[in-house]
Amino acid sequence: MENFADVKYILDGFLFIFAGILVMWMAAGFAMLEAGLTRTKNNATVLTKNMALFAISCIMFYFIGYNLMYGEGSAFIGSGAMLSGKTNEAMGYPVMADFFFQVVFVATAASVISGTIAERMKLWPFLIFTVVLSGVIYPIQGHWSWGGSELGGILAGFSDFAGSTIVHSVGGWAALAGVLILGARKGKYGKDGQVRPIPGSNLTLATLGTFILWMGWFGFNGGSQLALGSKEDIDGIASVVASTNMAACAGAVMAAILTQLIYKKVDLTMVLNGALAGLVSCTAGPDLGMNVAFIEGLVGGALVVFAIPFFDKLKLDDPVGALSVHLVAGIWGTLAVGIFNPEVTIMAQVKGIVVIGAFVFISSFIVWKILDLIIGLRVDEETEINGLDIHETGLEAYPEFKRA
Repeated sequence: MENFADVKYILDGFLFIFAGILVMWMAAGFAMLEAGLTRTKNNATVLTKNMALFAISCIMFYFIGYNLMYGEGSAFIGSGAMLSGKTNEAMGYPVMADFFFQVVFVATAASVISGTIAERMKLWPFLIFTVVLSGVIYPIQGHWSWGGSELGGILAGFSDFAGSTIVHSVGGWAALAGVLILGARKGKYGKDGQVRPIPGSNLTLATLGTFILWMGWFGFNGGSQLALGSKEDIDGIASVVASTNMAACAGAVMAAILTQLIYKKVDLTMVLNGALAGLVSCTAGPDLGMNVAFIEGLVGGALVVFAIPFFDKLKLDDPVGALSVHLVAGIWGTLAVGIFNPEVTIMAQVKGIVVIGAFVFISSFIVWKILDLIIGLRVDEETEINGLDIHETGLEAYPEFKRA
């Protein structure tokens, strides 16, 4: 029996580490996607943000966030799991393997925000916000769900297997709060309400980023099985990974079909976001099987096609479509669990969406507003027109293309 316990301990720890490595690779996917869907004059800043946000998230979650998210504590906040003195054996798995798997999720939430506020926000306000998000906002709401407190019973019955709400919608709500204060890019919207497209610089890069994210998602959802020590566990992981893939496929195909019907052409950017929306839609319930994942992906892909122009009508400028992919599809994916899982009620899911969404949006809005008042969120008009790269980083991503 002791040898069996050792084997389970080893396999569970390996799952956390290997899945965490896959999710960490999603940081590269977000960087490539955002760089591809924004203009070359801002690409060095985009890449700097994505590198720095990952580093900051890992540091803050280790010293503060993990300790607020886990441990008994109170209904609102954890007690300091990293500092509790519990041994690996008492936890039943390597504590640092669990930390590593959890921290890459935090960085994912921050990456969602980066794409939404791209091309007009100063670098340092964004990075300071990332400090607060990864150290305080994300872990507090995470304590209510994955931390097990259920916010004193308020969130009893809420189910989110891998984070449609807890990770993706959290990033979406925080991004929405920032965009409301920040405003749209210059020239994006005409006075008559006309929406002026601002094409990205490199759709090849954006497509590569999407495939990297797709691959990383197998760790994101598969690792959320949280165990690899039994036949049932590996069966569960296999089902989750296959379902995750199905949802992405369904989302991409749905976006392709709808854009052909609506615009008479297949829009690659919509297809990319359709695949990502399918992935987000499946993330709350990837354990519900392939058929459910197929439906979740189809609906997610459709939602993106309509949500992106909807946000434009509201003059909420989102260069990469992250609000549509992560917030809208995240809400849908969370509701879908209440629809397709007989053990979970729609009301429990709605309550989780509303409570977590309200907390993240309000707290994020306050932090963004304070940063705007103290140091300002937005670059000046000249910097925005010329590009953020030289002003923010002193470098250009493509110096050979510099205008004479």
